Amino acid sequence: MANKVFGPKLFKNLGFHVRRLNSAPSPFSAVPPLNFTGDFNAVPNLVEPTPQINNTTTHHPHINNNIINFNDVKELFYGVPTTKLIRSSLTLQMAAIEPMVDLGMWVMNSKLMEMPVFRDVMLGFVKNTFYEHFCAGKDLTEVRRTVMNLSDSGLKAMLDYGVEHATENESCEQSTTAFIQTIESTKSLPQSSASFVVVKITAICTPRLLKRMSDLLRWEQKDPSLNLPWKRRTLPLFAESSPVYHTWEKPEPLTVEEERDLELAHERLKKICEKCLEHDVPLLIDAEDSTIQPAIDYFAYSAAIKYHKDDQPLIFGTIQAYLKDAKERMVMAKKAAENMGVPMGFKLVRGAYMCSEKALASSLGFNSPIHDSIEQTHACFNSCAEFMIEEIANGSGAVVLATHNIESGKLAATKAIDLGIKNERQSLQFAQLYGMADGLSFGLRNAGFQVSKYLPFGPVEQIMHYLMRRAEENRGMLSTSAFDRQLMRKELSRRLEVATS
Repeated sequence: MANKVFGPKLFKNLGFHVRRLNSAPSPFSAVPPLNFTGDFNAVPNLVEPTPQINNTTTHHPHINNNIINFNDVKELFYGVPTTKLIRSSLTLQMAAIEPMVDLGMWVMNSKLMEMPVFRDVMLGFVKNTFYEHFCAGKDLTEVRRTVMNLSDSGLKAMLDYGVEHATENESCEQSTTAFIQTIESTKSLPQSSASFVVVKITAICTPRLLKRMSDLLRWEQKDPSLNLPWKRRTLPLFAESSPVYHTWEKPEPLTVEEERDLELAHERLKKICEKCLEHDVPLLIDAEDSTIQPAIDYFAYSAAIKYHKDDQPLIFGTIQAYLKDAKERMVMAKKAAENMGVPMGFKLVRGAYMCSEKALASSLGFNSPIHDSIEQTHACFNSCAEFMIEEIANGSGAVVLATHNIESGKLAATKAIDLGIKNERQSLQFAQLYGMADGLSFGLRNAGFQVSKYLPFGPVEQIMHYLMRRAEENRGMLSTSAFDRQLMRKELSRRLEVATS
């Protein structure tokens, strides 16, 4: 069994929204390296009220509501074909119907999928609806067309080849080859149209080894005298408030075989980083759940120390703001990097492992590491964003604000303009999932900011189960989808009126 492949982070604020991190292994076979003959915030699973199309509905004292204009839908959706608006509106409407989610989950887990004819019909339906709306394509040829369309509309692309959770070195090597091919594909794209290539460490280092490393790193946090001979130079991985309850007793040292596998993983990441330097495209490393996140941060930070472009970061780690220790860890890592003369970049998201994190902590008799309310998560995200924007204003670091939350977008944009950060600065970028929060993406674009779309891609049969799992896990988050549908209907009504007048 090789890799588990998934697609988007996409059905998150939707019944079919995404967050691309870990989940159960896919029943499908592994995805081979990309075929060049044929050549993307996550938010917590809590319900929020649907925003209204009114620039003055938010009354936060630090927000300039005129920065993002949602009232002028003609300007908002300029360049978007009417057929795409209709299709997107219908797809998002279907995705918001909970019985459809229930039926899809039942069908996908039933023996009906073992019938070739039925399976082909289902795959065809998904491909022509949800897959085409939320995914960039099955291979790099289709991805290129999607990137070109985004570029024409003033948006950038974050290329996310949907593979994770390798099980042995062979599948890790396959993943590395696929990531390198993705990086190389950026040379055939319009200049600067690809803002990032996304990598999941679980695809180049097995989760089992990441868990072993994380346990040892946690124990070192408890007992600094612990000797980890394999540990390279890195940034702080824990704060005083960071949970370490995952590791109850002193772990055994890595075996000779495990240390060898770790060196192979470092070598794979080295190849990926060097290829990113060669093609001048930053690397974004995704987050996972707290069981293995310390090891993922270790890989991200040790690579960031070694690989960067003069005073610009090459490697971006991910901070999940729904964790209570998120800001403390981010500030510690940022300040440590600054003291070392290392430019550090972060992607800031809200998070996507709320249920599993709470369940694990509860089973061990500890309080949840997740904020107690959605408001606290929003406040943490906004505080982290404010900190990084202030750092950027002082000429240090870079951040990608991956959010579908309109207030967070307005707050960050207001702060950036107040501090005199030029909109074209590459050090501050916004990002949303492909097929989600288009109103916010276009609004930020029209305000002059750099905006990217997360583009998951891969064969439909590999991505389908991932989408259905995300639909089940995140069915409560429909607010951004509803807001997008309102905007789209308003623009379609305007175009209809113009066409019939």
